[in-house]
Amino acid sequence: MPEREACVIGLDYGTDSVRALIVRAADGAEIATDVFYYPRWKQGLYCDAAANRFRQHPLDYVEGLEAVIRGALDRAPAGTAARVRGISVDTTGSTPCAIDRQGSPLALKPEFANNPNAMFVLWKDHTAIREAGEINTLAKSWGGIDYTRYEGGVYSSEWFWSKILHVLREDEEVREAAFSWAEQCDWIPALLTGMSDPRTWKRSRCAAGHKAMWHESWGGLPAEEFLVRLDPLLTGLRARLYRDTFTGDRAAGVLSPAWAQRLGLADGVVVGVGAFDAHFGAVGAGIQPHMLVKVMGTSTCDMITTPLTGGEEHLVAGICGQVDGSILPGQLGLEAGQSGFGDIYAWFKELLLWPMEHLGETLVPGEAAERQRRIEEAAEALIPALSEAAAALPIEESGVLAVDWMNGRRTPDANQALKGAIAGLNLGSDAPRVFRALVEATAFGARAIVDRFIAEGVDIRGVIGIGGVAKKSPFIMQIMADVLNMPIRVAAAEQACALGSAMAAAAAAGLHPDLGSAQKAMGSGFETVYTPDAGNAEKYRVLYSRYLKICRFIEEEFTE
Repeated sequence: MPEREACVIGLDYGTDSVRALIVRAADGAEIATDVFYYPRWKQGLYCDAAANRFRQHPLDYVEGLEAVIRGALDRAPAGTAARVRGISVDTTGSTPCAIDRQGSPLALKPEFANNPNAMFVLWKDHTAIREAGEINTLAKSWGGIDYTRYEGGVYSSEWFWSKILHVLREDEEVREAAFSWAEQCDWIPALLTGMSDPRTWKRSRCAAGHKAMWHESWGGLPAEEFLVRLDPLLTGLRARLYRDTFTGDRAAGVLSPAWAQRLGLADGVVVGVGAFDAHFGAVGAGIQPHMLVKVMGTSTCDMITTPLTGGEEHLVAGICGQVDGSILPGQLGLEAGQSGFGDIYAWFKELLLWPMEHLGETLVPGEAAERQRRIEEAAEALIPALSEAAAALPIEESGVLAVDWMNGRRTPDANQALKGAIAGLNLGSDAPRVFRALVEATAFGARAIVDRFIAEGVDIRGVIGIGGVAKKSPFIMQIMADVLNMPIRVAAAEQACALGSAMAAAAAAGLHPDLGSAQKAMGSGFETVYTPDAGNAEKYRVLYSRYLKICRFIEEEFTE
């Protein structure tokens, strides 16, 4: 097969769905794509938003894996399956799960099939706030290495060890049955390659460095002594996890015969080492040193790479870690982000839709199916209508100011116990005014991250936006550009995360010499630039100072 015709598949596991993207490795031309929405997740199973518990069943991932690859191949020209040379996977994270000795999630066993603690603990699950606090306290007081030093100095309830310890404490049956634990981005490649012993998997440098306190300087994961001091329940787990980690350009193995047959692919397809969606998304968006890539979806993830100097690594406080090779091999990858972004707009939409959903027969007469259709149509139209009305408001007119901590604060300085707020309400504060305040709040939260990077000496030379919000909402993007007072280029790729995974697959399969070369050959460029308005930027500078004052008040007075 000529190299020019070789194809690769990027698998992008998001919060709500998994997508497969088949592209030509030579130039990144899209061949076909397909998407699968997790059925159990869509029903709200195994989750309790009031308790900040968000779990996903592994069957959603497995069923989606087969459905999207076969679906994309069905849409592709005849013969495409035989041209596929590599597959790579990105997932949300930190999204760990308890596994048995054969590397299988416990929820795939009949006795654990409906136990949320035996499922993947989704990135936005905040049930481990107490455990995160204990990790932070011990890391700075035990007299040994501060294992949070490359994690921004603050460990989060969203991350690997917090979640593991919480589940171990809460569920004796899971504790007794769990041999080890796996990030979703490590489990999917292991599943595809048929590797049963989790101690032999090639674990993601991205996941380990940013979320599991892994660093080469102290020999990998935190020392056994530290973990046992944290809680004796962690005794021996380190030895059942991993020592070494691998960058996303490396091969995890080859597709197993069973999965090759199940997916309709040829033998010998290379499976790459996995990574988190935002990191491969940054690759797909065309990240270069000192460029800030904002992945703008349900939450945000802000990615920057800087050259490795070879000297003492400059530590950046309050972010989600800095890791050699977590985005592009040979460069230092830095991560930050907001725990709530699109989720905040979705929350407000659901708030407004409550009467239609709960008083349906009164407000929307007719058959149940017709009523549901009309409710869905209203839901689809609501955010665009609010955006149009909010855009017509002068910046100062609403008088409403919000804080974007509805799902806690990821950065700067992780604190998932924080809550959001809306201030300045009066009897004229209608839905567009409140919505505009929420959008401005998410932009102010993004500004706080940029300010922290700059204050810590990180040079930001440009901003790139990817994700659903970046592609679909000029209103939100213009406010973001005005608040940051920086131009924002929007990546042309419709699915930047899946494209980044495909680039990684091309490098892992040897179709390009390295990930940087794959990125250069397969990139899609940019489609739009949002330029800040100088007058608006000055007005937002004043409002941003008020936002910071309210943030300080909330943190001092209302932290749980």
